[in-house]
Amino acid sequence: MNSYNHAVPVSHSDVNERALFIQKTYMNLAGAILAFIAVEAILLKMPFAQSMAQRMMESWLLVLIGFMAVSWIAESWALKGGASLQKQYIGLGIYIVAQAIIFMPILYIAAHYSAPDVIPAAAITTFALFGGLTFVALTSKRDFSFLGGILKIASLVAMCMIFAHLLFGISLGGTIFAGAMVIFCAGCILYDTSRIMHHYRTDQYVSAALSLFASVALMFWYILQLFMSSSD
Repeated sequence: MNSYNHAVPVSHSDVNERALFIQKTYMNLAGAILAFIAVEAILLKMPFAQSMAQRMMESWLLVLIGFMAVSWIAESWALKGGASLQKQYIGLGIYIVAQAIIFMPILYIAAHYSAPDVIPAAAITTFALFGGLTFVALTSKRDFSFLGGILKIASLVAMCMIFAHLLFGISLGGTIFAGAMVIFCAGCILYDTSRIMHHYRTDQYVSAALSLFASVALMFWYILQLFMSSSD
């Protein structure tokens, strides 16, 4: 019988428990990514994939609002302090499906109207950046929580710009905006990795995986946009 104390943050737990938390977190993150790929593959192979992607693009504002609502529910379930492990997994599952649906139009366009190596190149670049940022966050032993306020302001500005683009057709600046969002996502990964180590309990590894998955998915979205722009 172990003497692990799930009430303390990961950073304050003993070495073995901390190592187990990291292992479970990244195993669940890997599982979430594989599940996302599987769901996305099923969606893209459906006979109505093209028409569905087109309709989503035509009603992108409604899709984005719906995604935000579902994401909020999923994250609140998974990230709630007293959420059971089962509820954390349900939240993660809902979030994976929501991400797969929101990614469908851009992946359909990338698969059918861009160079064949665009999606693999974007995925490899994303994982390389994520790996490097994770290494920095885990080995520097620095608390990057100070980025929280900056990231909240940046995300609010980004959302306002996206809604302005959807409602009024205001240009986002193409590659400049996508590049800025990649930098924003890099900050999110540093912040999230640090936060799960300093502020999460050791029984919240599924919630930690969801938090990291959200940042990785967002980074992949904008890196894919950059690669699609360069292949045009």
